[in-house]
This record gives sequence, structure tokens and C-alpha cells, in this order.
Amino acid sequence: MRMYDIIAKKRDGGVLTQQEIAFFVQGFTAGAIPDYQASALLMAIYLRGMTAGETAQLTAQMAHSGDTVDLSGIDGVKADKHSTGGVGDKTTLIVAPIAAACGVRMAKMSGRGLGHTGGTLDKLESIPGCGVTLTREAFFRQVNEIGLAVIGQTGNLAPADKKMYALRDVTATVSCVPLIASSIMSKKLASGADCILLDVKTGSGAFMKTLDDSIALAQAMVEIGEHNGRRTAALITDMDTPLGRSIGNSLEVAEAVETLRGAGPADLTQVCLALSTNLLWLAGKGTLEACRAMAEQALQSGAALQKLRQMVAAQGGDAAMIDDPARLPGAAYTCDVCSERDGWIGAADTEAIGIAAVLLGAGRETKESVLDLSAGIRLVKKPGDRVQKGDVLATLYANDAARFAAAREKLCAALTFGDAPPAPQKLVLARVDRDGVTRL
Repeated sequence: MRMYDIIAKKRDGGVLTQQEIAFFVQGFTAGAIPDYQASALLMAIYLRGMTAGETAQLTAQMAHSGDTVDLSGIDGVKADKHSTGGVGDKTTLIVAPIAAACGVRMAKMSGRGLGHTGGTLDKLESIPGCGVTLTREAFFRQVNEIGLAVIGQTGNLAPADKKMYALRDVTATVSCVPLIASSIMSKKLASGADCILLDVKTGSGAFMKTLDDSIALAQAMVEIGEHNGRRTAALITDMDTPLGRSIGNSLEVAEAVETLRGAGPADLTQVCLALSTNLLWLAGKGTLEACRAMAEQALQSGAALQKLRQMVAAQGGDAAMIDDPARLPGAAYTCDVCSERDGWIGAADTEAIGIAAVLLGAGRETKESVLDLSAGIRLVKKPGDRVQKGDVLATLYANDAARFAAAREKLCAALTFGDAPPAPQKLVLARVDRDGVTRL
């Protein structure tokens, strides 16, 4: 078998066999296939696409290119949740405790933020002492005892994905549904969960900007999961507006705690309940209606908040900060951004708002960037709100006051104003499972 022939076959629109896909993934991971041939195949896939079967095979080969996690040492159904990334997206800190409070085992491996999107691990590390590295034994013990652990990826998970993504990033082949789906799902399959819920963001702050593209990605990932024996579903959720009001690591932890207390922003609460409902449904906890009632009860009773408190303590963090989020590390300087006119806030460039938070130090511009875990933005007003000239639109937080000017300019440019309220925006736009797509 020759790599040349595989490239030519896909270039001409052919369907690759399982053996051809395995030859490519194994050879590229081992270094036997050079970057220039791998890049040629990736471009051919970008231009010609892949069938559902090809995508599932590519994902399975990537998942098995390194270590896989065997979660059989954890009792019960193990569930995972993945978000495609957004601004103000702290849903894992809320959904995972809700699921754990309802008896689902959340053995969660999360990632760090890059660019305008935040990372769950960075948020957890804003709690003094909270670690995100556990031994296999400690990880299993914690999940068995309290039902919940959120840690960084361990071992050598899906090394083929790391190598392929590095090439895609420099060869203009990132925005390709089969390659995005296989990248995400290879890590999910390698992580060992029984069921997987996907939160696919759509809109100006998401990687997929249109609903149709987001649904296509969700369908591809659900098909991969089901093809590989994992119960999988996806919700398409709005990212035309930041989720909640806080953007930045310690600020988002505080907002997650507020939400678990039942006092969080309405949009964040609604999205988290929808995600929790579907996660419980995938884990076999009953009908969607019954699962919704379970999730609401976990919030109202304080059981979910207790799970977060237990997890933070188990991972070495100061759990007193869950009881009093005002004790979380705060920034040395604040700056209010005020409206220069009367009117209604209309559309927002959510990605630009995320970049404004990065300019304050809350996000990474490169993988080597050092985060300011207390920097960020608190949105006082959001799209759909009526404002008067002089009203505070947002408060900026930073430990370097010199960062405010650029962030303020970026934030102001991201907001539009009108003389009439904008049309209401749905928060959950569609649901995808093995039975098809339901637009909501």
C-alpha cells in the first residue's frame, strides 16, 4: 500500500477503505508518512469530503493511536460532556455537578482555553489550591466516592489528532466538518465514557457561524459516537451573545456558583438545565421530562452545589470559596465602560468580546501565554437590554491598568445599538440524536 495512491484516490472523490485509513493514521503517527503527504491528503479530504463511514473509521483510528482510558473501575454509567467552545461558557462547572447529584458518574477530562474561548481547567485553577492532575487511582476513587472529577487529559491520548491538527492549522484545512468531528470525537472515544453529550455552539462567538453548519457538525459527531458504541446526542446552543454575564476565569467560577445556588443569569441557567436534562437522558435516567425534573431538583435542593464543593475540596482547592465566591482572587484594577447613547443593544460580535477579555489577560493568544486568572469582563448590559447615555455597559477587570484602553475599544466596537429592541434569540436551537434532527 502506498500513500501516493491513497492521496490520489481521495483527490478523485473515492471512498477510502478501513485499511487505507489505518495505514495513513498509523504511519503518520509513527513518523513514517511525511508532513507533505499528510497535508496533501488533508486538503483532498477538505475538498472532497468523507462519508459517515470514513469519518467514523478515521476517528476510531485516531482514538486508538495512543492511550485509551478504561473506566471499568468506576461503578455505574460514566458520562461525558463536550462544548465546541464559546465566550462565557462555564457550563461544565454547573452541568457536571448536576449530573453527579442525580447519580451519573462524571469522569471528566477537560481542556484549556486558546484564543477567544475559555477552558474549564483554567477556571478551576483560579480556585487557590485546586489541582487538575490526578493519578489514575485517585481519579477513579474520587469519581466512585463523590461521582465527579474534572481533570486534564492524562497519558498520550489521540496523538494522531495532535499531529494532524498542527498541520491543519497551517494548511487552511481547519474548517472541514469530517476533520473537526474526528478531532473532537477521537479524544472523547479515547476518554472511555459510556455516553457523550455535545454542546455545539453556533453564532458570532462560535467556530461554526451558521445553524446549518452547526447541525452538520453535530450530526457527524453523533454518527461517530453511535458507530463506535457510545450513546451520543448534541444540542445546538446560541453563541451570538456571551453566555451569562461573566467572562474570565475566577469571574466565571463565581457565576457558576451563583447559578448552582439558583441565582445565576437566566440564559446560563436555561442552557445548563437543557444540557443536564439530555445528559441524564443519555445515561438512562428516564424520559426527557423526568430528567428535567431531576435536574431542577438537584439545583433547588443544593445537591449540585454540594457536589462542586466536594470536588473542589477533593482536588485540593479551598472549598470555602464555593461558600463565599467573593473570596476568590480579584483583580487589582477595574474600569467601567459606559454607553455613549440611548437605545437598545442589538447584535453583538461575541468573538470580539472574547478577544477583549484576552486583551485584559484572561485568555491565551498562544499556548505559552500566561493567564491572569482574575482578569475579565462583567457584562452589566447585554443584547436586548435598554440603555441610556452614561449607563454602565460592562466592568473590566485586570491587574495591569495599561490593558484597559485596547480592551475597551474592542468591546465598544463589538456592540451595536438601535432605536427598537432586537428580536428575541433562542438559546437552544436544535437537538441531534441517532433518530435525527429536531429544530426547536
